Amino acid sequence: MISGKSVICVSNTSDALSPEASKVPGSRKIVSPSAYLRAIDLAGGVPLLTSECCVSEMAELCDGLLLTGGEDINPALMNEKLLNSSVKWDDIRDDFEMRLFSAFMEKGKPVFGICRGSQLINVAMGGSLYQDLVEQLGYVHMNTKIRHGVRAEKGSLLERLFGESFNVNSTHHQAVKDLAPGLVCTARSVEGIVEGFEHQSLPVFATQFHPERLTNIMWDSRTPDFAPLFKYFVDLCAQKAAEKGSEA
Repeated sequence: MISGKSVICVSNTSDALSPEASKVPGSRKIVSPSAYLRAIDLAGGVPLLTSECCVSEMAELCDGLLLTGGEDINPALMNEKLLNSSVKWDDIRDDFEMRLFSAFMEKGKPVFGICRGSQLINVAMGGSLYQDLVEQLGYVHMNTKIRHGVRAEKGSLLERLFGESFNVNSTHHQAVKDLAPGLVCTARSVEGIVEGFEHQSLPVFATQFHPERLTNIMWDSRTPDFAPLFKYFVDLCAQKAAEKGSEA
């Protein structure tokens, strides 16, 4: 906490898969869409990018972890062979975020996963993914202009905040196949794709869709304003930090 605000560790992506990426050793660029940072800021938190270093220090310093979207997850992390050439990943990011997630879990601090972040949580906890939705299920969920309906499970976080059914965006190549032990589906698309989950007992939850693009200056009224989801996360981090403080 700083000035009474939760400090949120926000995972970053890189230019590794960009056609313009330099192959010179040490030239890797750390980047992040500003929407994640803005959503945390406007929810009353203080966003802090990981910068792909200092895992234990980040887990000690920050009150919660936001795992963001990006490239695919390496199939090897699920003990699977590569399905096709559409699957592209960044080993450096995969390795770092696996260790980062583990560090926050060890400290019992809240974790919120978005898109790739939800997939990474599921894989890290023992679940599996569809490597390519188009080839494996015939569904196209990679279109920034699409808004599609989802149905939330009764009593879930998403249902409490946004109701039983609502629209979300759709920009993902992979998706949850088998949920890891302890994770419970909280929302599905009309095709049955997992669009949200939360852990039965741990402060861990995730969305397959991108709520950071559906709030604040990016909200376009075709969906709920998802600001309350970020407020819930930031407040949860503050609550857990206060509980740990009282135990000390």
